[in-house]
Amino acid sequence: MHEYDDNHDSDIEPAEGNTPIDVQWWCTSLGTTLLWARLTVYDSGVAEVLAASGELSRYDDETTARMSLLDAAYVAFDGLDELDAAEMGFDLDSMHVPVADSDEDLLPRMSHKIARGIG
Repeated sequence: MHEYDDNHDSDIEPAEGNTPIDVQWWCTSLGTTLLWARLTVYDSGVAEVLAASGELSRYDDETTARMSLLDAAYVAFDGLDELDAAEMGFDLDSMHVPVADSDEDLLPRMSHKIARGIG
């Protein structure tokens, strides 16, 4: 189901069994496709990023996870304004983070076409 990114320390305490203390949504546009990523921070300090590809990457802290998302041209959804959204090709008021009962159901909703210029 999920692939773990081998570029990160394998000695990091697994997030499974830890309590999530923060969930953040990030997005990027690739042509006419909007891609989502979910950043989850756990009480242990470990952070995980679930990407639209289904890849689950684990980081030793939130800062490292955020830097990885920024390096991949993602932006925090809660930090977007109308101009930012328009540059990415969508209307901020009509866009909502994907929601599902499970990660399996969530993945198909983490990538979708946007109509550039229409909103």
